[in-house]
Amino acid sequence: MRLPLALTMGDPAGIGGEIAVKAWSALRGTGPAFLALDDPARLAASGVPLRVVSSPEEALAAFPEALPVSPLALAAPAEPGRPHPANAAVVVESIRRGAEMAMAGRVAGLVTNPIHKKTLYDGAAFGFPGHTEFLAHLAGGPPVVMLLAGPNLKVAPVTIHIALSEVPRRLTREMIATTGRVLAEGLRRDFGIASPRLAVAGLNPHAGEGGAMGREEIEIVAPAVADLRALGIEVRGPLPADTMFHAAARQSYDAALCMYHDQALIPIKTLDFDQGVNVTLGLGFVRTSPDHGTAYDIAGRGLADPGSLIAALRMAAAMAARRPAAPL
Repeated sequence: MRLPLALTMGDPAGIGGEIAVKAWSALRGTGPAFLALDDPARLAASGVPLRVVSSPEEALAAFPEALPVSPLALAAPAEPGRPHPANAAVVVESIRRGAEMAMAGRVAGLVTNPIHKKTLYDGAAFGFPGHTEFLAHLAGGPPVVMLLAGPNLKVAPVTIHIALSEVPRRLTREMIATTGRVLAEGLRRDFGIASPRLAVAGLNPHAGEGGAMGREEIEIVAPAVADLRALGIEVRGPLPADTMFHAAARQSYDAALCMYHDQALIPIKTLDFDQGVNVTLGLGFVRTSPDHGTAYDIAGRGLADPGSLIAALRMAAAMAARRPAAPL
């Protein structure tokens, strides 16, 4: 790699620091190289060699021998499992710095460690439901899609961090069509799938059963599917969600477009929990994240599995490698 990836700190009370140093230990000889945007003092407790660096190029050279760190300072000591609102601002700054480096082309892409949203709301007046929306804001507001990708399945929810009761009111034909378009473009550009095949889930049980269990499929989902076909995208649906995710069904599509958060995340976390990666499509720069949370219950105990973070780093590097060769 010509440039390293940037890795944010995530919530200092969670497992982000632990999996960062474990990922470095696993990848130091092979790459991909990454630069931690973090507090060196808290990472030093792990015992791995660190090197404070001032540029991504310096980080790339240092990576085989030491974990490179672009330094940030915590406002309060990091206590495993006990999030501190005083550290919220530096967590947000870590994300902002990484995004700015990625947008400027100074790093190959951005990988984000898990955050705790309530702590950011309480301590930094964070005004976004999560990483995806904040990064879209920093990138100027393009339409973005949250893709969850693993060895066995790729899924994208149309609505993300909203209450289930809000989904039928928020869901629109335009929202579904835009999500499907960005998803298809991302599969072509970042995953090398020349002609992506999409499967679109219905909202209601049995995809509404012809209107007997809701008319959203007839009035919203099916017209959006027609809009996607008109763009030349290979797409099927609306389909009953309860029959979309068994092994034979998954062979018929490259990604599933789901109507709400858990409809998408339950199947992928069941199939690919340790290898699932959260990808933001549509940003203009590469962004991935491990598909798990802060894991406060095991933070500081040495039990955290870095597998999802390693998968996120490898996927970000593969996506970045495709970008120059396959632009939109």
